[in-house]
Amino acid sequence: MPRTSPPLPPSRTPGRYRIALVCLGNICRSPMAHVVLESRLADAGLHDRVEVASSGTGGWHVGNPMDSRAAATLTAAAYDPTRHRARQYDATWPEAYDLVLVMDEANLTDVGGRADRVRLFRDFDPVDPGGEVPDPYYGGPDGFEEVLAMVERTSDAIVTALSGAVEASSGGQA
Repeated sequence: MPRTSPPLPPSRTPGRYRIALVCLGNICRSPMAHVVLESRLADAGLHDRVEVASSGTGGWHVGNPMDSRAAATLTAAAYDPTRHRARQYDATWPEAYDLVLVMDEANLTDVGGRADRVRLFRDFDPVDPGGEVPDPYYGGPDGFEEVLAMVERTSDAIVTALSGAVEASSGGQA
């Protein structure tokens, strides 16, 4: 049975919200989540009020496009993965973003641990809240499909939570 998402931390800027998504290398999980979340925000009419960024805790892939298997999975599902270029996480992000969402416990440790503005991405998953997004890098196509399904349903829950948060922070002024 689906559950309600946890409350979002308040925005730092009325009527706007900034979310950062973090995984290990920023070529599979966080860029997939970035592309899907931005698409869902556009569908909800929130793309002009919610900024999304993604990064990896490691710097090995900085400047590279996302993994070709991740891109192919997104393309097959009618998303556009072409604009992504890997970035490395910056320790100032918890102060710069309203919410930092990491893909697994190792990423959570790498960014300094759970805090009001730092959580697991799947804390918002309506099916399995608090789970990890498994890293599909060393597996086959099924792993990327599994990640996409998790990312889509979790992104939907995040957009629902953001709809109320952005509206409330702007005093009802869209």
